[in-house]
Amino acid sequence: MGFNPQQLQFVVAVFALRAMTKSTWDKKVEVYRKWGLSEEEICLAFRRHPWCMMLSEDKINGAMDFFVNKMGCESSFAARRPLVLSLSLKKRILPRGYVYQVLLSKGLIKKHGNLHLFFGSSEHRFIEKFINPHKEQIPGLLELYEQMRTDSITMKI
Repeated sequence: MGFNPQQLQFVVAVFALRAMTKSTWDKKVEVYRKWGLSEEEICLAFRRHPWCMMLSEDKINGAMDFFVNKMGCESSFAARRPLVLSLSLKKRILPRGYVYQVLLSKGLIKKHGNLHLFFGSSEHRFIEKFINPHKEQIPGLLELYEQMRTDSITMKI
């Protein structure tokens, strides 16, 4: 599958493969296929983040639904950045998706620009890079974002 056996990623991949049956693996592959990923893209995602195959079918579907249907990303986004599928939908993806939509609607960011950084960066880096620079244009954005993270408020995105 293209892993270097001398790297930690190889060990994680072996663990992931050993932790499930062939039928479970096939079900996960089928879920990714349903979202339009090719066999090659699924293998790419597995090489980049083997844990993406350990996610539940519901988790995969929820994250893919958000990125494809709500954010308008191509399904291949998940193959190139499979780590984003592992993130918490309620505590990270939805609150940051709301901030993304607000910034996009105000013309403060470009559509789909650096989405992997937007969702994958640490909490501190996210606030410093995407919220603090816009405090004056959008007062209360930080407070709303923090409330969404802690209360798991669901906003329409």
